[in-house]
Amino acid sequence: MTSSNDDYVEAIVCQESDIQENEMKAFQLEDAGKILLVKQNGKLSAIGSKCTHYGAPLHTGVLGNGRVRCPWHGACFNITTGDIEDFPGLDSLPCYQVEVQDGGGVKVRARKEEVKSSKRIKHMTSRDKAVSTTFVVVGGGPAGAVCVETLRQEGFKGRIVFVCKEQALPYDRVKTSKALDVKLESITFRTASFYKEHGIEVLTGTEVIGLNPEAKVVKLSSGKELKYDSVFLGTGSDAHRPPIPGAELKNVFVVRTIEDSYGIHGQLGPEKHVVILGASFVGMEAAAYCVEKVKSVTVIGRDTVPFRGVLGEEVGARLMALHKEKGVLFKMESGVTCFLAGPSGDTVHQVELKDGSTLPADVCIVGIGSSPATKFLDGSGVNIDNKSGGIIVNKYLESNIPGVYAGGDNAYAPILDTAACIGHWQLAQYHARIAALNMVGKQTEIQTVPFFWTMLFGKGVRFAGYAPKFDEVVIAGSLEDLKFVAHYIVGDRVAAVATVGSDPVAAKFAEVISTGKQLLKSDLQPDALAWTEKFY
Repeated sequence: MTSSNDDYVEAIVCQESDIQENEMKAFQLEDAGKILLVKQNGKLSAIGSKCTHYGAPLHTGVLGNGRVRCPWHGACFNITTGDIEDFPGLDSLPCYQVEVQDGGGVKVRARKEEVKSSKRIKHMTSRDKAVSTTFVVVGGGPAGAVCVETLRQEGFKGRIVFVCKEQALPYDRVKTSKALDVKLESITFRTASFYKEHGIEVLTGTEVIGLNPEAKVVKLSSGKELKYDSVFLGTGSDAHRPPIPGAELKNVFVVRTIEDSYGIHGQLGPEKHVVILGASFVGMEAAAYCVEKVKSVTVIGRDTVPFRGVLGEEVGARLMALHKEKGVLFKMESGVTCFLAGPSGDTVHQVELKDGSTLPADVCIVGIGSSPATKFLDGSGVNIDNKSGGIIVNKYLESNIPGVYAGGDNAYAPILDTAACIGHWQLAQYHARIAALNMVGKQTEIQTVPFFWTMLFGKGVRFAGYAPKFDEVVIAGSLEDLKFVAHYIVGDRVAAVATVGSDPVAAKFAEVISTGKQLLKSDLQPDALAWTEKFY
């Protein structure tokens, strides 16, 4: 039984007996594409089949209580409404009509375009000029982008001013170190007309240089001031530039903005030597991108192996070996003492290492970390964490000053059973959503599990949880084959997991922890992966 018109498609996709309680399956809906059918608490729901972030097939993800979690990067969607509840991503999933026919056939009716795209922009209210309340959102990164949309989605009709330091509209900055030639238009989240349509005033190329909470004023680099009723600070972080002689030379780059990426890419060529200072995720991603496009890539790191403090010695060593297999060179337990200029006098030509040796260097990429961009708050009275430099916020993402909220890389915020300043894309977007809810009076506490990812030579690395320090690493699977799960033990509990080639295990761990359960070290014996079935 099938019926359709130009806009809709309607068909029986399966029998009710084909899907069991707490199960989700993808089914083809005629030629429109696949839909995700979910059965929970005896009720059938039909939603988009692909994650709205990078298109992961959701039927391979994790079904939690009332939501499905993406297998790749941990985004969560409500199985009844399709609304995005945790990130990354901006869009929600479409939700389709489901009906069980006499005889048990499950009929789904949907808009063809929604099935094809598997995306839906959640309804946003319109600007009402009769409402004088003004919210200012500072920072054109992932946090700011989510905050302005959430405010409109949650019914705020007042004025929204969105202040972006870069000349560009918000874009997917994650890709700028993984693909240095990526086109800005291909990674921009929304168009200028989108913001205009929803009454969001965007100021690009404008930096916030000060905040006066008493007067409720934001000071701009243009010399103007903005009055606000509430303000969200999502200024992110600033990449570190080393205090090393020659760091100001041409072709010494950090990787923070799309302009940085373009600058690096424009200098690459088959006879060029690239030196990367810092075996960080940014540095290693850049190495993976550059190695096939230049004569040599050398990574200089101060530790024994990359990522040792985050992923442990064994995992770090295996990822280092992967890079070596692809031609990347390493100088570990070392550092740069000087960037040396060439004949022109203003362009880097060599780097001098701690042992006095030199390396040819036509391009230098610095990936040695970043610090919260909070200098503009000096003298404002906003409390800053002394160690991290982040804005101290409570479980509602509000600072010590009422009406001043913060989220993302620049926020020292509650996370699981502690507080920290964490530079994760997912967390920045989640922070923004929670802050926006609280800004409009819908009191909501932060409750999420950090989820980080990277891609190195086509191998996806997923990391879920929080373990800045760990006592032990228990590895299941094969490091050699790059198909493993690493469990990071703190005391008697598993605080985090990292996976390669083992989706959706990281997503499963995030879902377990998000429900308040704990995975213990004892749960890893005798089978370190038995927990992936035990908790479901």
